Amino acid sequence: MNRELLEKEFGPEQIKQREGNFGKTLDYIEGHSVIQRLNDAFDADWSFVIIKHEIIKETDEVIVLGELGAGTIKKTQFGSSRITRTRNTGDMLGLADDLKSAATDSLKKCATMLGIGLHLYNKDDENNQRPNGGNQPNGQGWNNNQSSGNGGNDNGYQHNGNWNGNSNGRITAKQHSFIQSLLKNKGITKSEVNKKCVDMYGSVLDYLSRADASNLIAELQS
Repeated sequence: MNRELLEKEFGPEQIKQREGNFGKTLDYIEGHSVIQRLNDAFDADWSFVIIKHEIIKETDEVIVLGELGAGTIKKTQFGSSRITRTRNTGDMLGLADDLKSAATDSLKKCATMLGIGLHLYNKDDENNQRPNGGNQPNGQGWNNNQSSGNGGNDNGYQHNGNWNGNSNGRITAKQHSFIQSLLKNKGITKSEVNKKCVDMYGSVLDYLSRADASNLIAELQS
């Protein structure tokens, strides 16, 4: 494994932008750039498989669980994509394409766990930007003396690790506001929580998934 190559920053011409939550602009890397980086770092000796997929009607999106493997290394992450529909009838246009997009999202998230694109996280709090989507917790606690939250009672935000619509989607405004109040009460700065979020979930606070936000709330309340 060529770790230096994996963590090498992408050039400006490879970094794209799109509109994200809370009116912010997100930097991201396209799937083909990630694939090329994996090929270069592992001499094309890597694999990616979809373990599970599901269509979530409640949120009108498709979710996949993918696994990136290279030698003895295995990284597993969720990916998602909105279902594209016709404007007039609301019929699905191409579910296969939506699943492909979700798979690419999963691949990119797995790749961030190997260091690909992590430099996009290392920006000032005012310009926090991330690749498309968030990741799942890696089991680390808020500090070395605490265990990771298990869902528990978090004032209405529940996550038990089940594969269902409640564990998908982006962080809600209510979750974001509640986390901000917890940070204030504990004297934790935005910079500190963002660093921890990247370590645990692969993204900064503003772009966590609902499930990751629920786990973070449990961490902060433990």
